[in-house]
Amino acid sequence: MLKKVLSAAVLAGCAPFLAGCASTPALAPIAVPDNLQVASTQVLTLEAKATGVQIYQCAAATADASKFEWHFVAPQAELYDQHDNKIGKHYAGPTWESNDRSKVVGAVQAQSKAPDADAIAWLLLNAKSTSGSGVFSRTQSIQRLQTLGGAAPADGCDQARLGQQTRVPYQAIYRFYSARS
Repeated sequence: MLKKVLSAAVLAGCAPFLAGCASTPALAPIAVPDNLQVASTQVLTLEAKATGVQIYQCAAATADASKFEWHFVAPQAELYDQHDNKIGKHYAGPTWESNDRSKVVGAVQAQSKAPDADAIAWLLLNAKSTSGSGVFSRTQSIQRLQTLGGAAPADGCDQARLGQQTRVPYQAIYRFYSARS
């Protein structure tokens, strides 16, 4: 009898918490621009949140060597699953490497301006190469979506800072796609 009373008390105490979880709204789907859509022959295999930096270096402007601008060097970020567990990293290449040691290197196929003017562009990338036998080994396409931050600074690059690097914090959602089985 005491066991039933204790069980009922525990359930009653948890009821408000469980009710709150049940009423938590689902995340809104991401409105992906048409030019960033993947082929219908592919299926989503992983969605990861990236938190890190975009690295830029002060260099002569491409259009006018007498002026200076920030040039993109590489990303440096950690990848997390939906439960905030670290599952890999993202770095120059661009390369995504899973904790299982599988890797995918991408090549940009299309881009779209981010809704936030201070954020880096949204991208569609094709897998240039893969390695290992884990989660990234069969990746064919990658989307970079919902970017926050990461855009090159608007100023601060001049002859005195030539060659210096700056690291701009960013976040993004990366979606990885493989062929349908």
